[in-house]
Amino acid sequence: MVEAFAVASGKGGTGKTTSTLALGMALAADHDVTVVDADTGMANLLFHAGLDDAAVTLHDLLVEGTATDVSEAVYERFGLSVVPCGTSLAGFEAAEPERLRDVVAALARDTDVLLLDSPAALGSKSAVLPVVLADRVVVVVEPTIPALSDGLKVQEYARSYGTETAGVLFNKVRDDTDDVAAQAERHFGGPVLANVPESDAVRAARRAGEPLLAHAPESEAAARYRRAADRLDVRDGDGDAVADRFRSAVVPDTP
Repeated sequence: MVEAFAVASGKGGTGKTTSTLALGMALAADHDVTVVDADTGMANLLFHAGLDDAAVTLHDLLVEGTATDVSEAVYERFGLSVVPCGTSLAGFEAAEPERLRDVVAALARDTDVLLLDSPAALGSKSAVLPVVLADRVVVVVEPTIPALSDGLKVQEYARSYGTETAGVLFNKVRDDTDDVAAQAERHFGGPVLANVPESDAVRAARRAGEPLLAHAPESEAAARYRRAADRLDVRDGDGDAVADRFRSAVVPDTP
C-alpha cells in the first residue's frame, strides 16, 4: 500500500515543515513513512531533522546525467525515511523539477505513506509539481481569514489536477478560532484535522534540529499533531501502480 500526501500552504512561515515531520512521526507508529523535502528552492527540512550535513540530497537526484541512486539520498531518522533537499543556489539552478516524478515513483515502491513537504507558493513548475503528484493534500494555514484564502487557492489548484483534500491543519493558534474553523469546514474539501497551538516547544525543537515529536513528545502541540494524524485515513494503493502514475504525470505549466 502507498498513498502520497502533499503538505502545502499558500504562503511561507506557516509551520509547514514542522507539520510534515510531526505528521510523519505520528503516522510512523502504524505505517512505513517516507518524508521528502520537495521545496527545491527554499528547503529547510534538513535543519529540522538534523541532516544539515547530508552528503547527498534531492538536488543531486534532480540533475540529469548523474549516477546517483535514489537510495543514496534516503536517511533513516526518528523512525522515518527522510529525503532532504539541499539549500545551495547552484543546486537549485541545476535541478530539473520534472525529474521529481521518477524520484517519487522509486520511493513509492517501498513505503506506505509519502509526505511531500511542498513549496509555499504556486509560481513555478517546481512549486506545483508536488501538489500535482500527490493523491491528497494537507493544507497548513494560520487561523486568519487571509491565510484561509491563501489555503483555498492551493486547494483550488490541487483540485484542477485531480488532487483531493485530506484536510486543513490550523497551526500557530493563539486565540479562539471557532469562527475560522467553521468557515474552513464549509469551504475545504476535507475536515479540520487539528488546531495546533503556538508553542515554545516548537521553537525549541527547531533550534535543536529535531522534530517536535522527538524533542517534546509530551507537549500539547505534539498531542494535537498526533490527533491530526489519527484523522488521516491512509488509503491502500498498489505501489507499482502508483509508481507508474507518478512517472507518467503531466508536468504542469506555471499557474
